Amino acid sequence: MKKILLISDTHSYIDDTILKYVKDSDITIHSGDVGNVKLIDNIRKHTLFFGVFGNIDDYKVRSILKESEIIEIENHKFLITHIAGKSPVYNQKTKKLINNEKPNILIYGHSHLLKVEFDKKNNLTTINPGAAGRHGFHKKRTMIRFKISTEGLSDMEIIELGDRGKLS
Repeated sequence: MKKILLISDTHSYIDDTILKYVKDSDITIHSGDVGNVKLIDNIRKHTLFFGVFGNIDDYKVRSILKESEIIEIENHKFLITHIAGKSPVYNQKTKKLINNEKPNILIYGHSHLLKVEFDKKNNLTTINPGAAGRHGFHKKRTMIRFKISTEGLSDMEIIELGDRGKLS
């Protein structure tokens, strides 16, 4: 069983509260708009890291991360991307990856809106952890944490980090 932390749209912002959850996780997955390489390095000091670049990320972040990533954890296939489109239709790139790779979990970001749902048409769980950063139109900063084993996901929880405009 692994403890997974999902984070997105940090826009270069990381604080001690976020790092506390990173340190308590086996794996941290970042679904784009990281902001800078320093943030990636900071997370990698404490946990196994997987991530993708987002639309605001510069060439330095893009030289380290891909646009999308396929990983397997505890016999579950994850598709990680930043801009997925709307379930169950998705954008062309995401649709193609879903059809070719057959993931059972889709992790995405971009909208700054926390959302977890099961897509019956494509037989996959879709998760957007919202935005952990202070930049954007979201009101609350959020992340998602859960456990995963070969049997499935469990103990999923929303982590509220406070108001977007307030420092932790």
